[in-house]
Amino acid sequence: MRDLRLPSSPGFWRSPLRGPGFTAVLGIVLLVGITVLFVTGLLSYAAYNPNLSPVNDMTPDKGILGFYLFSWPTSPYWLYRLNQGVHVTLGITLVPVLLAKLWSVVPRLFTLPPARSAAHALERISLLLLVGGALFQFATGLLNVQLDYIFPGSFYTLHFYGAWVFFAAFVAHAALKLPTALRNLRALRAGGREEENDLVSPRPAEPTVSRRGAFALVGGASLLLFVTSAGRSFDGALRQTALLVPHGGPEPGSGPGGFQINKTAQYAAIDTRETADDTWRLVVRGPAGVVRLGRPELLRMPLHSAALPIACVEGWSTSDQWWRGVRLRDLAALAGYDEPADVLVESLQQRGAFRRAALRANQVADPRSLLALDVNGEPLTLDHGYPARIIVPAAPGVLNTKWVARMTFGDL
Repeated sequence: MRDLRLPSSPGFWRSPLRGPGFTAVLGIVLLVGITVLFVTGLLSYAAYNPNLSPVNDMTPDKGILGFYLFSWPTSPYWLYRLNQGVHVTLGITLVPVLLAKLWSVVPRLFTLPPARSAAHALERISLLLLVGGALFQFATGLLNVQLDYIFPGSFYTLHFYGAWVFFAAFVAHAALKLPTALRNLRALRAGGREEENDLVSPRPAEPTVSRRGAFALVGGASLLLFVTSAGRSFDGALRQTALLVPHGGPEPGSGPGGFQINKTAQYAAIDTRETADDTWRLVVRGPAGVVRLGRPELLRMPLHSAALPIACVEGWSTSDQWWRGVRLRDLAALAGYDEPADVLVESLQQRGAFRRAALRANQVADPRSLLALDVNGEPLTLDHGYPARIIVPAAPGVLNTKWVARMTFGDL
């Protein structure tokens, strides 16, 4: 008889809550939720247009894993805001479900012998990859959302490769366990007896909470996380409920420029001497040569307005702000292109991964894509990108380059 003091003994785990029915319910929730997370995560990566230019590519060795990439559209203009809001908010909301699922199956991590057959060995390997991958993906994602960049490498690279490893293990595990899970769910619905397996303790302790109570606890925790994080994708009173994430709460200021920013001019080491009207010039390059334009020259060009949000990879977004400036396609024409072309945009910013960003020709062609000079009827503030910034519909916030210094049009 095994020593009951060892976690490898079935008698060590005494909670009467554990069982195939409890695990099956949590597993089905995660099956749907993680599938949505995976799809929205891949779409988020595609939105950076990594195949357009090495400047945008945070995972240059992705190889076949980039098979699905496509030119990111500009319509609907709220596409990235929706995608990233769902991705991040759902990831946060699923944390209690994930922890409950891991708790429900923890006895299996200590099962001896490690493998009883080839099929059992495959299941154990998929389980280890699944647990390790889930913890890695959720931990790195949550730290990124909290702006706590403590990773040993690029978040984009780690999260991208981690997603593929985790989802491969997830699919293998789901294929092995889904039939059993569905059987146990049907038994629960019919009020029948659940199957006996290694999750059911042979010597259960007295229950302190019912399974229904445990589900309510997990669901309540998920609801609490949803309420205290989802608001940063909205405006007004809802935004003030986002207490557990950065960029929640009241807007950081008032007036035309009183909406959320990510990186300040001070953080980006912007020298105000370079942004002054008498020194700053936008350098536009293309087949027609080099053109240098100050704000007065830009303000004399045809100006257009567009109502567009800013949406960030961390899941926060602003409402639609009214931007006014010069269309990117007009600047492409000034550079010598009859039809809009790709463009490399460079900032005065001195540090940060996206000091430079590339935009596709379809983004340049959209009439709502602007080199913005004003917002909400007033000149840009320095923190919002004065003297000029890019604003493109449906693009991740980091591609909406602030403090623009140079624009080079042409194939990238």
